[in-house]
Amino acid sequence: MPSDSQSSVSASADDMVVAPLSREAVIGRLRAAGIAPTHQRIEIAQVLFDCHEHLSAEQLLVRVNARFAQSSKATIYNTLKLLVEHGMVRELFVERDKVVYDPNMTPHHHFYDVDSGKLTDIPAEGVEIRGLPPLPQGVLSAGVDVIVRIRSAA
Repeated sequence: MPSDSQSSVSASADDMVVAPLSREAVIGRLRAAGIAPTHQRIEIAQVLFDCHEHLSAEQLLVRVNARFAQSSKATIYNTLKLLVEHGMVRELFVERDKVVYDPNMTPHHHFYDVDSGKLTDIPAEGVEIRGLPPLPQGVLSAGVDVIVRIRSAA
């Protein structure tokens, strides 16, 4: 059973049913991560956590401002940086000039459709990684992200 600070999720990735987080739950998540919950940070986090999509900063800006929040591009980027640094969202570099933000922090990987630009989650259990090279001295692995690029066979 999810706590008040989590969304309620059931079904498969394609048929996901998700209850939106309350404003109080978003504030709680920000505080738990050590982030001061300003009005704009709350609005930005609310959009990210409720959409369950992989959004670019520009897409997020449009959605946040559609809610009458009137955030600037700089505020969006600064808040995204903060959310990434505090482990609340993942930053995914899907192409050289395309970065999206993933609010799903459970272990998973992605299919990236190069024709449509759509990113789809792959459960971590569906990917097996073997034979990683030894890490350079003095570093630790922070994780492995797999993005499988796909395109139409037609």
